[in-house]
Amino acid sequence: MILDLTRLMLFPMLMAFAASSDLLTMTISNRVSLALVAGFFVLALASGMGMAAIGLHMAAGAAVLAVSFTCFALGWIGGGDAKVAAAAALWFGFEHLLVYLVYASLFGGALTLALLEFRRWPIPYALTGQQWLLRLHHEESGIPYGIALAAGALMVYPETIWIRAVDLSRFVAG
Repeated sequence: MILDLTRLMLFPMLMAFAASSDLLTMTISNRVSLALVAGFFVLALASGMGMAAIGLHMAAGAAVLAVSFTCFALGWIGGGDAKVAAAAALWFGFEHLLVYLVYASLFGGALTLALLEFRRWPIPYALTGQQWLLRLHHEESGIPYGIALAAGALMVYPETIWIRAVDLSRFVAG
């Protein structure tokens, strides 16, 4: 039961926290990425995932880390975004990686367009005391891409081995 609850809640909660943190502060703490990585290894071992499968998941995470840090070095994304994307890829492995990246890209494009439009309009006076909103509205601010990464991850997660392994009948009132 605890293993199933952990499968159901750990990854989604950490991704939601990364998104909200990025929205409110334009940063994602390294602790979130470290918790995602640690959570993966704990669940992989507790679930009986074989070393070969763990290795493939690690390769997926490493591939995304290499690409995302290149994007970070070029100034296209933030460092927190790069680390969270790689940590999410670790959970998905190659099986769901492409779908995750497509979803994250689509959500990222929509978020970018929405923020560009939002920044064209003045902030209502009643909201001018909200520092996070002012930061988000500022034209020089980046895009809190952690939101798109989390949205993409939450779209894909229900299709993964983590959720397929959950005995949902335990959670349904009968």
